[in-house]
Amino acid sequence: MIKFESVYIKRKDKEIFSDLDFSVQKNEKTLIKGKSGIGKTTLFKILLGFEPIDKGRVSFNGLDIVKEHIKDIRQQIFYLSQDIDLKNEKVKTLLDEIWKHNLLKILDNTRFPVLMNFLDLNEIILNQSVKELSGGERQRIGLFIGFLLDRPVWLLDEPTSSLDEKMKNKIMDYILGLEKTIIIISHDDVWEKNKTIKIERW
Repeated sequence: MIKFESVYIKRKDKEIFSDLDFSVQKNEKTLIKGKSGIGKTTLFKILLGFEPIDKGRVSFNGLDIVKEHIKDIRQQIFYLSQDIDLKNEKVKTLLDEIWKHNLLKILDNTRFPVLMNFLDLNEIILNQSVKELSGGERQRIGLFIGFLLDRPVWLLDEPTSSLDEKMKNKIMDYILGLEKTIIIISHDDVWEKNKTIKIERW
């Protein structure tokens, strides 16, 4: 599914990866743990085609991560960044736009209230702009977008850092129960509670 083979990458005289071998199988759930600054987020940027490698090979379903394939690869990935990078517009406008581009093209609006309730989001939030949201609300809206897009591969960078313990556990149980390939970067201990997740310590 996802393979890093003998990957070497250096930036500003600093080696980020040296001979990195890393793989994730289809529908596998992987948690990457490690200190800040050792290249965890860079891993995601490489998979999305935003960060080139100096040596080695990175592939996604047998396709090399190169310009010719990157559009097709990105359409299969949902990426939730640590800073929850969202357009600054009304939440409802943002969600409507995302819903129209979900992978399965199933426009079943009954999912909206179900997801809102699951993520403990009040309808009032729909008329707020993204910049008005708290960190926890932004994180839950980011996850809401992932549920709507319904893509087969999820890259999640600190997805529960701004949530309370109850919501963290709720999100963890839900995400790890999905039939999707999921890579999670997190310092949050909640993810280690589920024994089905593979833990990579860097």
